[in-house]
Amino acid sequence: QVQLVESGGGLVQTGGSLRLSCAASGRAFSRLHMAWFRQAPGKEREFVATISRSGGTTYYADSVKGRFTISRDNAKNTMLLQMDGLKSEDTAVYYCAADFTTFGGRSTDFYAYWGQGIQVTISS
Repeated sequence: QVQLVESGGGLVQTGGSLRLSCAASGRAFSRLHMAWFRQAPGKEREFVATISRSGGTTYYADSVKGRFTISRDNAKNTMLLQMDGLKSEDTAVYYCAADFTTFGGRSTDFYAYWGQGIQVTISS
C-alpha cells in the first residue's frame, strides 16, 4: 500500500513561485513512477508532469514546459514540483500520483495511487 501526501500549496501572485512536495510512505518509493496532475474548478483532472523511477527521465505538459520542474529524492521518499512564472490559469488543486508499472502516462487511468490534493491559487 502506498500513501501520498502533498504539501506546499497556497496563494501567490502572478509571476511568483511555489514548490510542492509529495511524501510517500513505505520503502518502495524508488520503484514508483511518479507524476503531478491538477484539476481546476469545472474541469477534468489534467496531466502536469511525470518522472521516472530514477529521476532520469521527465515529461511535461506543454502548458507548463519551461516553467515547472519535477524532481525526486529517493532517499527521502519525496517528489517535488518547482513552479515558477505562475499564471492565473495554473490555479487548481494539484495531485500527486504514482504507479509501479507504467511510466509516461498522461491519463489518470495509468496511476493506481493518489494523494488527497492541495490547493494552489494564483492571484492577478
